[in-house]
Amino acid sequence: MDTMQTLAFDGGPGPWILFFPLIWAAVVVGVVTFLRRTVWRGRRGPWRPAGGGDDKSPIAVLGHRFATGEIDEEEYWRRLSVLSEEFGHLPKDRKGGRA
Repeated sequence: MDTMQTLAFDGGPGPWILFFPLIWAAVVVGVVTFLRRTVWRGRRGPWRPAGGGDDKSPIAVLGHRFATGEIDEEEYWRRLSVLSEEFGHLPKDRKGGRA
């Protein structure tokens, strides 16, 4: 008797063995989807806070200093224009200078 016939019909694994790669693929896709929605969301690992921004960035520090009254509005916009040239973060209504 042929070897394939023996494996398939004579106590062998049978054709259902072909479902194992599909099951493993579903498990891998499920795990990756779960990790992307929880741990890897926004390319942020579990070691970074979920706040969305870096509180120690120069622009955030400048905004904090302006909010606490350490610097006035003129100084804030002057320094923000310098920082925006380096970091490229300027609000859309303020691009190209002050209104």
